[in-house]
Amino acid sequence: MTRLIVSRILQAVPTLWVIATLTFFMTRYAPGGPFDAERAIPEEIKVKLERHFGLDQPLLDQYILYLQNLLRGDLGPSFKYPEWEVSELIATAFPVSLTLGVLSLLVALLIGIPAGMIAALRRNSWMDYLPMSLSMAGICLPTFVLGPLLIFALSTKLGVFPPLGWYGPSDWVLPSLTLGLFYAAYIARLTRAGMLETLQQDYVRTARAKGASSWRILSRHAARGGLLPVLTFMGPAFAGLISGSFVIESIFFIPGLGKFFVTAAFNRDYTMVLGTVLFYATLIIILNLLVDLLQAWLDPKSRKEK
Repeated sequence: MTRLIVSRILQAVPTLWVIATLTFFMTRYAPGGPFDAERAIPEEIKVKLERHFGLDQPLLDQYILYLQNLLRGDLGPSFKYPEWEVSELIATAFPVSLTLGVLSLLVALLIGIPAGMIAALRRNSWMDYLPMSLSMAGICLPTFVLGPLLIFALSTKLGVFPPLGWYGPSDWVLPSLTLGLFYAAYIARLTRAGMLETLQQDYVRTARAKGASSWRILSRHAARGGLLPVLTFMGPAFAGLISGSFVIESIFFIPGLGKFFVTAAFNRDYTMVLGTVLFYATLIIILNLLVDLLQAWLDPKSRKEK
């Protein structure tokens, strides 16, 4: 376990450096600048702003200075909100995106795992074909289409949940369903595949021959091995749920980190774009490490492979 943790940390350092470097130069070479607006500002004020933020220096000097600040944990001020540090904006908005991601993950697990288990136990029956057909439809239906459909059905027509905002638990339902149902489709198919493979193992056949009930076979014998594909998928899925909330936050007007990222991209807010990308990259690395550790704990054979 210790060697796994150390190796992942050593891999993370160059990975984050490459991401920071690519993002830095991509933002700098993109058309436009952080102070280009619809209503042009006087040239002397623009020059003073660029000097204040260090944009008048050569690009390589800006890059070296940014890396030096990054090593100290300083992401710099936002160009769009100069009175705020990028780290402060992330700390303010990320809890909303995290809440949405966690709720969506719960929806995905509570729907996807039971559906996959039932499909595996009732293979080649309507209880297999129906959930797998629905999961395929869920995979093909993007969130920016599913979200408006849920708003139309559950809010406009039935009036069950509010369509927009993030003011209370009732506002959380539609965004969480939109994100969660999309990933529930993947989890259902992964669960079915993993359970079918595990149910063919000798120890499961032995338990069935001894008269163990289907539920006992499922919960005590097959679940641990059958859910390993789902566990492997959890790291990228949770990262995708949080980063994928950008679209959902725009559809449902949620004040999460996605709003700041989209605004920063449109306004060429270099520091905010860089800070958000690095923050999510670090988060994905941490989540993948946690998933690897949990998978190694559940499946000791995988420790040698890692």
